[in-house]
Amino acid sequence: MATSGSRDFDLDVADIIEEAYERCGLEVRTGYDAKSARRSLNIMFSEWANRGINLWTVKQATLTLTSGTATYTSANGLASPMTDILEVALRRSGTDFEVDRIGRGEYLNIPNKTTTGRPSQFYFNRQTSPEVTLWPTPDSNTDQLVYYYITRIEDADTMKDTTDVPFRFLPCMVAGLAYYLAVKKAPARVQLLKAIYEEEFQRASDEDEDRVALKLQPDIQYIRF
Repeated sequence: MATSGSRDFDLDVADIIEEAYERCGLEVRTGYDAKSARRSLNIMFSEWANRGINLWTVKQATLTLTSGTATYTSANGLASPMTDILEVALRRSGTDFEVDRIGRGEYLNIPNKTTTGRPSQFYFNRQTSPEVTLWPTPDSNTDQLVYYYITRIEDADTMKDTTDVPFRFLPCMVAGLAYYLAVKKAPARVQLLKAIYEEEFQRASDEDEDRVALKLQPDIQYIRF
């Protein structure tokens, strides 16, 4: 018997919702049921951003610096949407120099923030609209900031959309939505579906990593004052 030869299986939002409802022992009966499930799916994507680094959300960007300008936002070239920044390098005349991340307190205690030169440190301010502040303040209009950042997962806006999630996360996504729906509509299945969700997420997360001999994962936890 011949195989299909196809490797493009995917689920649109409607399929994901239908599968999740079935795991709850329910059916999608009204437009509101579908709307409620789609809202839960988008909330779950926000939760995933809090669980750590999802590799498919890591992007690279380049920002040309402006002499005398220390702080950059989406208004003057910083990538958007952005939830965090990972590695940063300063590219000058074809050579990349490491730029170290410092915290809010460290930046505050820099005596002279108007010092100019080749930036060697940056402070990432995680506001609703993030800001990157460099020190020393750039002294060149040709230097480039090359960085990896974490972007938001795209929203599930319509039932016909496919999701901004790789196929290996499909089991996790369906399991997670089933758990979210059970909280609202099938409380007797909450514990079972939560356990399945956590297992599926852990399996997908363990697979979603670089294949290198030594893995160093940035610590993206923050001290709250």
